[in-house]
Amino acid sequence: MNNQTPSQDYCVNGAGLGLRRGHMLEQLLETNAPQIQFMEVAPENWIGMGGRLGKRFREYTERYPFVTHGLSLSIGGPTPLDVNLVKDIKAFMQQHNILKYTEHLTYCSDDGHLYDLMPIPFTEGAVHYVADRIKQVQDILGQRIAMENASYYAAPGKEMEEIDFIKAVLEEADCELLLDINNIYVNSVNHRYDAVEFLKALPKERITYAHIAGHFNEDEDLIVDTHGADVIDPVWGILDKAYEAFGVFPTLLERDFNIPELPVLMKEVDRICTLQEKWNNQSAVVAANA
Repeated sequence: MNNQTPSQDYCVNGAGLGLRRGHMLEQLLETNAPQIQFMEVAPENWIGMGGRLGKRFREYTERYPFVTHGLSLSIGGPTPLDVNLVKDIKAFMQQHNILKYTEHLTYCSDDGHLYDLMPIPFTEGAVHYVADRIKQVQDILGQRIAMENASYYAAPGKEMEEIDFIKAVLEEADCELLLDINNIYVNSVNHRYDAVEFLKALPKERITYAHIAGHFNEDEDLIVDTHGADVIDPVWGILDKAYEAFGVFPTLLERDFNIPELPVLMKEVDRICTLQEKWNNQSAVVAANA
């Protein structure tokens, strides 16, 4: 199964699933799931892993294309970039033939880890600072990385809009975009903007792949990005609009806790595949009638 659009080259294809330890790690190797075309892991959770878990992970990386999504680079942090971590990630990617490294457009450290993803001020100075650090990472890895549009709950020191900040960082750093569909929805509710309008303002040519996930409704006007629940219909609707606007791109289901049994997860992966097939079929009809 390949639900990839032919209009743009991507590092992976189709629908993906974030690999987590626990029952998912054991069940997937025993299951025929051709709809899963790629997987993603946090490199910090697997670097240096040996023994049974290390062997099991190797079985996965030999079976599926992999990408990584970092947790602790702290690209916007005030302390010097952790160059040793980046070098460890490079070695990890080479060891397992991993195709892409991605991170959050946030920071998570200040002389120690903060154990949360904090918003970078939307300022011109922050654009230059973050772009320089992204370039440093790209130079070490020898490839462009992708930054994820992040969820945030306050905007301290804001001097520009979120969309303008993201676009400026991507342009100045010449990096790629990991498009998080759920984060667009979460921010659109928390900060009261139009999710589809925001989506369409993003640079299509920089999308490398996308995330889709669930969240927690703290209140009617406050949503917390948790990756611990099913994806809701409005978020699926934004993904549908994204495929309509940009064409089909690789899309991965994130589920970090409250992880259900594999058949339940696969229903959401199947829904990604269904949307991708819908828009690929429409593209084929348009092309045939051109």
